[in-house]
Amino acid sequence: MHMQLLHNNKVIIFDRTDFGPSNLSLPSGLCRIDRSDTVLQTDCTAHSILYDISTNAFRPLMVQTDTWCSSGTVLPNGTLVQTGGYNDGDRNIRTFTPCTDEYCDWIEFPHSLLQRRWYASNQILPDGRIIIVGGRRQFNYEFYPHDIEGKSSGSSTDHIFGLNFLRETNDYQMENNLYPFLHLLPDGNLFIFANTRSILLDYNQNRVVKEFPQIPGGDPRNYPSSGSSVLLPLDDQNEAIEPEIMVCGGAPKGSFTQATQGNFIRATSTCGRLKVSHANPSWVMEDMPVPRVMGDMILLPSGDVLIINGAEMGTAGWELGRGPVTRPIIYRPSGDRPDWRFSVMSPSPRPRLYHSSATLLTDGRILVGGSNPHVFYNFTNVEFPTDLSLESFSPPYLSPEYDPIRPQILSLDEKIRYGKSFWLSFSVKDYLTASVLSVRIVAPSFTTHSFAMNQRMVVLKIVGVTTLLPPAPYAYGLSMVGPSTAEIAPPGYYLLFVLHAGVPSSGMWVKIE
Repeated sequence: MHMQLLHNNKVIIFDRTDFGPSNLSLPSGLCRIDRSDTVLQTDCTAHSILYDISTNAFRPLMVQTDTWCSSGTVLPNGTLVQTGGYNDGDRNIRTFTPCTDEYCDWIEFPHSLLQRRWYASNQILPDGRIIIVGGRRQFNYEFYPHDIEGKSSGSSTDHIFGLNFLRETNDYQMENNLYPFLHLLPDGNLFIFANTRSILLDYNQNRVVKEFPQIPGGDPRNYPSSGSSVLLPLDDQNEAIEPEIMVCGGAPKGSFTQATQGNFIRATSTCGRLKVSHANPSWVMEDMPVPRVMGDMILLPSGDVLIINGAEMGTAGWELGRGPVTRPIIYRPSGDRPDWRFSVMSPSPRPRLYHSSATLLTDGRILVGGSNPHVFYNFTNVEFPTDLSLESFSPPYLSPEYDPIRPQILSLDEKIRYGKSFWLSFSVKDYLTASVLSVRIVAPSFTTHSFAMNQRMVVLKIVGVTTLLPPAPYAYGLSMVGPSTAEIAPPGYYLLFVLHAGVPSSGMWVKIE
């Protein structure tokens, strides 16, 4: 259900705790004792794992309270902060700090949120704080930490900020505004999309700067009519960056109610792009090859967008989706012709419906896992059984035919400062020309419920290219400049990729500070 790649090349994965026992025991006879759990008060099984990409092995982790439909963000120091959930976990914060041994685990801080956060969204901010927006019946936002440098002032209610936009976008008995899409823009303001509407929020002043035009068609795009959204790559080579939002998929209004009655409406097939810095922006609409609800949108190192998982009919929710869409789609934002931008990939043998997830890996593959459209775990005698498997999707750029032009990073500066020069070396067998080189950093996402939170890509400015002398054959040096500001790239860990003729290297971790 929830998935995050950490900077030690391990993926933390977790599900809700109130489904009863899982198929994985906690180590050393450990058990979770939770008198508030709605199903199992003494539970000796794991509901979270740490997956090691390199060894294809995992170890169980322990969460104390229910993480159902929660949210998360990685802090600048690499610690995952996970917020909210359900029941006794809905106001809790949990942290996981990557370690080099096998002993790190979740640490829980009860009642650390000011409001219940269930189906909320998070975004890391330029100052390293987290903004937590919305959730079921929560038309407000808060920050974590609640104050700067630990200096608290006023009552707790002083740190809760009302956002009437969330109340206005709440459809009666359907909502369609949960897990709102959040994107931090280069000007420091926050883009928020909910249902069919979007705003620009100055969160420092608690002021709506602008409301954008509604996305055409009137189809809701947020949970349970779950579409997905990305901030397209930011090009920091340009003096003026033009941020552009993309929203794809969803379900026509009323689909949720219809699905609960056994009528499964065809999902939305449109995508919209919005250049939010324009004085009078308008949505540019395109049609996907197939309709999709509950899809995930993941930025690839190439700058393309992968659209994967989901269904062709219905909505998110228990038993409410039909017609699995097993063919991923790759969208090329810079394609000259709209009909060339979408490419349909080979199908997966596994349906990935409600509660599936996806995240980018260091080698450019996409880790895909999970699917559970049932109220409890159900592995037999149903059309779409609970699926606990993991698989990887390999984009076309990983084909062996591109190996001669695939760069390999040899060395690099692991700490990058804003606006400062840094250096790396790479090798490539068939070097073409400097004009086909590109360097970009990617912040891996916290992915759940069709939204990859905190995901962003920044294209860095290349200052110079040099040929390195033997003994390093086919080796070259690159001089570059770090991101211009923390608004463009908030501080923290990123994967850095070198691209040569559109083919990416494996990613290397760097820390932006």
